[in-house]
Amino acid sequence: MPRTLLALAAVAALYLPPPAPVSAQESAPDTTAAREKREKASLPLEGARNVRVTTDEGTWLSVDVSPDGSTVLFDLLGDLYTVPIAGGSATRITSGLAFDTQARYSPDGSKILFVSDRSGGENLWTLEPATGDTVQITKGNGSTWMSPDWTPDGQYVVASKGDSRLGVHRLWMGHVSGGSGKILRPEPQQLKTVGAAVSPDGRYVWHAQRNGSWNYNAQFPQYQLAVYDRETGQVCGRTSRYGSAFRPTLSPDGKWLVYGTRHEDETGLWSHARTGNANIRHRPAARAGVPLRPGRAYGPPAAWDSRR
Repeated sequence: MPRTLLALAAVAALYLPPPAPVSAQESAPDTTAAREKREKASLPLEGARNVRVTTDEGTWLSVDVSPDGSTVLFDLLGDLYTVPIAGGSATRITSGLAFDTQARYSPDGSKILFVSDRSGGENLWTLEPATGDTVQITKGNGSTWMSPDWTPDGQYVVASKGDSRLGVHRLWMGHVSGGSGKILRPEPQQLKTVGAAVSPDGRYVWHAQRNGSWNYNAQFPQYQLAVYDRETGQVCGRTSRYGSAFRPTLSPDGKWLVYGTRHEDETGLWSHARTGNANIRHRPAARAGVPLRPGRAYGPPAAWDSRR
């Protein structure tokens, strides 16, 4: 069994306390204080009762691991939580009416990138764990966002932007301070590109691609992995699996790749050891249900070294 350590969705002794009440284009950053002031004036809702829940597991969770390897970050029921990687009680770091999800630590651990509808529609936001302050990166309430990731310098973010939840999402890249950003693969228009994973050197953006949006009676294969080269603008297909390939995850050193796929009659994780552009090892890493969208992450380096 491989020693590759992926942050798992189960967490220990999760406790939910009662809920607490950027584009740097032309407007000032939308901070936590400004948002709370607006909410008080425009949406004066008060909870009628409190519900306390204790659980040690969840479903369809996106997870990440802090750069120092000490903390697991995850979403559950629209809030973000952290828990020590060694186990223990989880701490809720966002709460309220907003649905917060798909969180990722910045390379230096000082910020958390996540998707939230706290502005009235889905947008990309950042949270500073040390202060709890949030800043809105993207503007407008007509788009949907998924699978955000950071560039290694912490200056840019890559995500998939769509006009509807089940429509075609396309790779988008923008500055962390805001702005209109840029669609990385504008053509063909019906090509869906999701699940961005930026390489440690910042040059390549791994992702999954397919033609058209979601459909119910789907025929295999659906998604395949591809790599977008930020320097040349070229795209290279990386898989051709009948069971599809989606949601790539790179190890911090860039030598290992894990992705979801359908194998025989089960969905699981597969890992590749990589030397340059060659895949030299291929094996199942898990036999659990792996949805397309939730994120995952490698744990501390000692758990994913070459001795797997």
